[in-house]
Amino acid sequence: MQETPFYLRVGHLLPYSMSVSNTTNFTNPSTFILLGIPGLERAHVWISIPFCTMYAIAILGNFTILFVVKMEPNLHGPMYYFLCMLALTDLALSTSILPKTLSIFWFNSREIDFSACLTQMYFLHCFLLMDSGILVAMALDRYVAICHPLRHSAILTNSMVAKIGLAVVLRNGMLVLPYVLLARQWPYCRTNIIPHTYCEHMAVVKLACTDTRISSYYGLFVIFCVTGLDVFFIAVSYTQILRAIFSLPTKDAQLKTFETCGSHLCAILAFYIPGLFSSLTYRFGQNVPLYFHTLMANMYLLVPPMLNPIIYGVKTKQIQEKLLHLFTHKGT
Repeated sequence: MQETPFYLRVGHLLPYSMSVSNTTNFTNPSTFILLGIPGLERAHVWISIPFCTMYAIAILGNFTILFVVKMEPNLHGPMYYFLCMLALTDLALSTSILPKTLSIFWFNSREIDFSACLTQMYFLHCFLLMDSGILVAMALDRYVAICHPLRHSAILTNSMVAKIGLAVVLRNGMLVLPYVLLARQWPYCRTNIIPHTYCEHMAVVKLACTDTRISSYYGLFVIFCVTGLDVFFIAVSYTQILRAIFSLPTKDAQLKTFETCGSHLCAILAFYIPGLFSSLTYRFGQNVPLYFHTLMANMYLLVPPMLNPIIYGVKTKQIQEKLLHLFTHKGT
């Protein structure tokens, strides 16, 4: 039996004229159609509940981190400046996808302008790489604080922290730009239907009707060389940190020093493990349902921004004390 064409399989989502005209003979689509989570369309409203909850926690938690660091002079140091950068990046990352995702779930608003799609693609990948870069900067801070404690304030001055933050922004902004430039030049003559909740890079590139291997190779370069180097630098930093910790004379001193790295290690795991799982299922899980791929891709972008403020709020004593002071002070 001949397989039903893809645009007919999703035709119930669109008027017949739109489903036909948008899948044949066009080179510059004015809009793309985001399907949401293919196969789970009837459950979109229910799926929106945990998505919206995670987003609300991320908004509240990250703004709380920013507020506490701003209000507490004792937290005006490199570690907390990097934490604020991470909070801002997490807010921007989750906000780059969730409003459109919720509009699909709640209002069936599936269309997205071609330029808006490329803009979303740029910012979500940029903020994703920025998260990785900031985690490297935080690893550097922990390395200097533990291995060179007497020189920590001299090495990581406010100007140096600002330069590191600027370098992270420029690196990722420049690296992600070819994603958009290449995607904009491809002809799209197959379909403008994206089986996703947002404009993910490879999901858009796969719609092009030309040889897009350069986009695929460049995407792999960014994943393995950029993210791989970030992981390498983090691993090197923690190798030196562990050597310094184990050289301390007492178990109590070792444990207390290691605890200063606990929040950062949890943030690293919360960021890289979902990303690794999502990447592996996307590339090697051919038998995994499409809705599972889409759900995992969304979890990868929503879970770290939700968890990071919880991790730092629970494991950082200074933040706990400031929050407790604020609440008790208001209570009196």
